Amino acid sequence: MSPVLAGVLQFLALIVALALAYRPLGDHMAKVYSCDRHLRVEKWIYKGIGADPNAEMRWPAYLRGVLAFSAMSLLFLYLLQRLQGSLPGSLGFKSIDPDQAFNTAASFVANTNWQSYSGEQAMGHVVQTGGLAVQNFVSAAVGIAVAVALVRGFARSRTGELGNFWSDLVRGVVRILIPISVIGAVVLVACGAIQNFSGVHGVGQFLGGSQEWNGGAVASQEVIKELGTNGGGYFNANSAHPFENPNGFSNLFEVFLILVIPFAITRTFGRMVGSLKQGYAILATMVTIWVGFTALMMWTEFHHGAPALDIAGGAMEGKETRFGIAGSAIFSVATTLTSTGAVNSFHSSNTGFGGGLDLLGMQLGEIAPGGTGSGLYGMLIMAIIAVFIAGLMVGRTPEYLGKKIGTREIKLAACYILITPALVLGFTAVAMALPTPKDSMLNSGAHGFSEILYAYTSGANNNGSAFAGLSADTNWFNTTIGLAMLLGRFLPMVFVLALAGSLAEQKPIPATAGTLRTEKPLFTGLLVGAIMIITGLTYFPALALGPLAEGLAS
Repeated sequence: MSPVLAGVLQFLALIVALALAYRPLGDHMAKVYSCDRHLRVEKWIYKGIGADPNAEMRWPAYLRGVLAFSAMSLLFLYLLQRLQGSLPGSLGFKSIDPDQAFNTAASFVANTNWQSYSGEQAMGHVVQTGGLAVQNFVSAAVGIAVAVALVRGFARSRTGELGNFWSDLVRGVVRILIPISVIGAVVLVACGAIQNFSGVHGVGQFLGGSQEWNGGAVASQEVIKELGTNGGGYFNANSAHPFENPNGFSNLFEVFLILVIPFAITRTFGRMVGSLKQGYAILATMVTIWVGFTALMMWTEFHHGAPALDIAGGAMEGKETRFGIAGSAIFSVATTLTSTGAVNSFHSSNTGFGGGLDLLGMQLGEIAPGGTGSGLYGMLIMAIIAVFIAGLMVGRTPEYLGKKIGTREIKLAACYILITPALVLGFTAVAMALPTPKDSMLNSGAHGFSEILYAYTSGANNNGSAFAGLSADTNWFNTTIGLAMLLGRFLPMVFVLALAGSLAEQKPIPATAGTLRTEKPLFTGLLVGAIMIITGLTYFPALALGPLAEGLAS
């Protein structure tokens, strides 16, 4: 069987698995966020934190809950790292330096999981399990909660109430993320991923001697790393490490975990707004972009014109032979089109155009299908922009899901789509203008520029993957990327929740003959076009200086 055919079959198997999970998981999440009952364990949590789960919140109160919880999580994780040297289970590692502790705390709280350290050489068991793994759960649940609040804004009318943040947070962890993670961890252990708190011994195949690596609760952290679209690896090699991702089946299973909630939540959206067809339209938009990017990535990595790559059967540099080009291409597209950031190959070793696709996937806003929750609310913002554009074309006041898209709504949507590019391009420009940050680049020219552009794109879009080559463990990059991660995560949430409150206060507008049918394929095409054009106009000059220049020169 040819490698290309094997890759196509892997991709088809992944589509089938996602299709089978789409309906039950989407319906389950809709029930989780719509029911009035609280589980006993949830009541204990509410009592412990002093929250009333039945108190409805308007958008300012909901936002205060998001920010307060995230601020306390940031402080806790920072202090845990700074105290690591005095904690049991530290494996002899020292406390983390202040700039790196801030960067890591910001990274995991923002669901970015950017890592400027080697996990097996820096973090002990307590920080890994009690700090980083916990944030993998709760940061993902925060993203889903904000998305659900926006959906309620569309579904409700003549009220500014969006639900209860504490209830949405706890339910997301207890009823969705933990049950799937338990099953997924068992699958990964069966595949060969490790789960222990001791050293792991192995035989060195090339040196003939014995080697020892630190062990840890890897499988349990790996599953929520992918399921919660987090991405932070237990080991520096991330999902290329055999203890995290042992074989081809585990590789495909991890891609499934990355995509299953972001795709299935479109059905949750359809259920909650009372129209499954609206959910299918959003799903179709996500799938169109995802399939297109995967096909292009496999094409450019398999059939690049360089003679050396043709002899090797494709661009195998920086890729694991366990996964090959197809498994690496599928994984890299999934991780950069979502806010996961896990890697099973070096993106820096991709062809010029392949690295450009990884960059563009993040620069779209990670909405195809995007992160847990963040992908849905990002796509709904783009849907509002597309409806507004369509309204301008025909001279009609735009409407979406029975809600008028007026001046306030479009301003909030515009602020949402502008904040991330401003962070990415602004920080990249400053880093390239100063002499010191450029010293961290491994390469010069277009590829070196791509290293810095990728770092800030990954940070501000809450992705967390690294292009490789950039020495990011410096005061400058730890601080500026940390700021980009926090601002890129929480400033957009301000606009999303304000928009949700504005929509919830409106009364529904009845559909007429002139209403744009947003559940039809025509709207899906309009939405895909709007996403690509807006992103292209924003980032094309920067892409032309980096991966496009490199790809055309090779």
